[in-house]
Amino acid sequence: MQSISPFLWFDDQAEQAAEHYVSIFPNSRIVSVARYGEGAPQPAGTAFTVSFVLDGLEVQALNGGPTYSFTEAFSMQVSVPDQAETDRVWDALVADGGEPGACGWLKDRWGLSWQVIPTALPELLGDPDPERAGRALNAMLTMGKIDVAGLRAAADGQSVPA
Repeated sequence: MQSISPFLWFDDQAEQAAEHYVSIFPNSRIVSVARYGEGAPQPAGTAFTVSFVLDGLEVQALNGGPTYSFTEAFSMQVSVPDQAETDRVWDALVADGGEPGACGWLKDRWGLSWQVIPTALPELLGDPDPERAGRALNAMLTMGKIDVAGLRAAADGQSVPA
C-alpha cells in the first residue's frame, strides 16, 4: 500500500468516473466503494468514497457535493509509448464532453485535467542538442494532442505535418 495517493473530490459522480478510468488503463480496478446511508448528505446507496487502482496507482475519490471543482492546478499525467496509445487514451478521456487542451493536456467530462505524454516528448525535449530540443518544444507548443511524427519532424528541422 502506498502512503500517498491522489484524493479526488467529485460532486456526485465518483463511482462513474472511477469505472470510466479503470476501463481505459490496464492493470486497473475498483477496490472498494463505501456508500452513504440514510440521513446522509447524498441519497442512501450513493457512493461516498471509491478506492480504485489506475495502472498500479492507488486513487481515492469522494462524492462530496458541489462545494469544490477541479482546476488545471492539478492533473494526472499519463506516459504512453507511442502515437497509437496516445490516440487511444486521449480519445477515451476527452470522450462524452471532455475538452481538448494545449500541449498534451485535456479535461475529461468531470473537469479533471490530464496530460497524455508519449515517451518521445521528454526524450526530444531533453535532446543534448539544444537546437533540436528547441524545435521540438516549439512544435509541442502548437499542438493539442501530441503528434509524435510532428515532434520528430520538427526536431529534425523539417516542417511539421498539418
